[in-house]
Parts: sequence; C-alpha cells; structure tokens
Amino acid sequence: QADGHVPHVWLLHSLTFPSAMCFSYRLTGNEPLSVLPLNSLPEESTGRAHYKLCDRLKLEKKQRRMCRRDPGVADTLREAIIMSALECQHQFRFERWNCTLEGRHRANILKRGFKETAFLYAISSAGLTHALAKACSAGRMERCTCDEAPDLENRKAWQWGGCGDNLKYANKFVKEFLGKRSNKDLRARVDTHNTNVGMKVIKAGVETTCKCHGVSGSCTVQTCWRQLLPFHEIGNRLKLRYETSVKVGSSTNEATGEGDISTGRNQQQQQHHSLPGLSDQIPRTMDLLHIEDSPSFCKPSKYSAGTAARKCYKDQNCDAICCGRGHNTQSREVTGPCQCQVRWCCYVECKQCTQREEVYTCKG
Repeated sequence: QADGHVPHVWLLHSLTFPSAMCFSYRLTGNEPLSVLPLNSLPEESTGRAHYKLCDRLKLEKKQRRMCRRDPGVADTLREAIIMSALECQHQFRFERWNCTLEGRHRANILKRGFKETAFLYAISSAGLTHALAKACSAGRMERCTCDEAPDLENRKAWQWGGCGDNLKYANKFVKEFLGKRSNKDLRARVDTHNTNVGMKVIKAGVETTCKCHGVSGSCTVQTCWRQLLPFHEIGNRLKLRYETSVKVGSSTNEATGEGDISTGRNQQQQQHHSLPGLSDQIPRTMDLLHIEDSPSFCKPSKYSAGTAARKCYKDQNCDAICCGRGHNTQSREVTGPCQCQVRWCCYVECKQCTQREEVYTCKG
C-alpha cells in the first residue's frame, strides 16, 4: 500500500529528540508530516509567529488554516507529537521493537499492517486529543476554555467548577482536522479504526474530581470538574490493546457488494463477526486491529535495526530481546546520592556513594 493513502490519520513521522532518539508519525493528509528537530522550532508566541510553525509542518490547506486561526494550535500539535513519541518509547522499552523508528524503518513500518502500526495510529490520535483538551483547560487556546459540562445534570447539589479538560472541543477539533474518513479498502478502514480507538480510550478515561464546600468540611455543596487520565495511563491502556490486537481479513457482503472487516478470533463466527459497514465512522469494538503478522525484529531489516547491542535486564527480558543469541556483561562504577536524610527545615542532605553495577547488552 502506498504511503499516504489515508487522508485522515495523524502519525509520527520524523521527530528528533535531544538524546538522539528518533520517532516518526504521520499527520493526517496525503503526505507525511515532517516535524523539525526540537532545537530548530521557533519559540516565539506573540503576534503571528505561530504562522511560521504551521507552515513548516507541511499540513494540508485546511489543516494549515485551522492551525493558523488559533495561536495555541501549533504548539499543541508539537506537544502532542512529543508526548506520543515519548510514551510509545516508554511502553516498548523492554521489547524487541522499542519504538525508535529511525531513517527508512519508519516509512516501512507505516506501509504495513502490523500490530506496531496499529499502536502508532492509536497513540498518535490519543496524543492529539489529550493535548488539545489539556490546552483548553490550561488557557493556551483562544477558541476554547474549560469544560463546563452542560450536558450533565446538577445532581447532589454539584456546582460544576474548577477547570475541567475540554474533551468535547478536542474531539470536535480532531474530527474536523483529520477530515473525511476514507474506507475504500481494508488497510484504510483498519487505520481509521485504530485512530478511533485512540480517541475512544481518551474518552473512556474521563474522571470526575470533586471538592467539598461546607461547615467543617461537610459536603453540602460540591464543586466538580472532569479531568482526563494522565497520558501515561492512556499509554498503558493502549499497550494492553496492542498485546491483544486482533488480526483481520476482508469479506464481501453479498447483499451490498461492499467489503466488511472480519476477525479471525472465532473461525466459526467469522462471517458474522465484522465491523460496521462503510457508512459507520466509529467501529463498535475497542480492539486494535492488524492485517499481517509482525516480523521478529531480531535482526537488522527494513523494519528495524535489530536487537544487537540493546540493553536488557538479566533474568527479566534478555532471553526475549536477544532472541536466544545470549548477552554480554559489563561492569562499571556509578556514583550517585545515597543515605539521604531530611534536615530541618527545608533541605535534604545526601552522601555520594560509588558502587559497581552490571550492564547487559545483546550479542550480535
């Protein structure tokens, strides 16, 4: 499948971190988003300085217009990419594929229908939704503010206050920003589904936080607001869905002639277990979907650099990450704070201790 076939998905494409970690996403649009290294992004936040960043993000015409009309959008897009990239790398830090899509590897991963591809689509859309909702409540956007929860009843003398994360605005913005969904083929529909899973996991993680008001702390009146889960928890939930990702194939509806996505979990029910038809934008299932089995990621290939020289943890994951090749052991001295004590009133006093530690890396 050619790169850029789905005009609605945000993916990491090329983001360089100061520590030389590389990640890739592709934003929505027919061409991938090229995000500049962090140290080259403009820091100005006044006037029309955000126009420059919007232009450099290589967005489609409609997306660039949406980026320009609110000074807070450009920085929020950048924040979403960074947050999603770091979370992906955190979730896969102990695995053969550790979410460092460097060079040609990123494009080759995104052209396929692996479980890893599914996770990238989900974590990226979740990152964008989360970052936008938080930006609204933090006052960094001109076109949105706090979530006032107008759709909820004022039960139990609740007075909606505080400053809730504006998920309603974020969802509306993301859907408009991502544009019309394309469901012309199996790969496009799976990508769309995984994008929606990321957004739905954010929605499922909304929590109500309340503060009591009254004499001696009695809850005669509560001020309540809605907050999103920390993004790290969103990452945990999506990683679990990655672990249980469902492999799918296509089937044809004889009545309409349109293609349906059917799962292979139960072969006897496969003809009856399919996602909604082409007219439905959000599938009913919360499973991540993939089309093909992933490579092993053990040896260098067009999908990864392999696991040679990767750090591992003895008795935990060295056997799995090193693919049975064994690991090397190095001993080194590390100096750091130790025997720390709190001193009255306001500081911590520590000694500096040197100890030896063993570092394990996979053999080539």
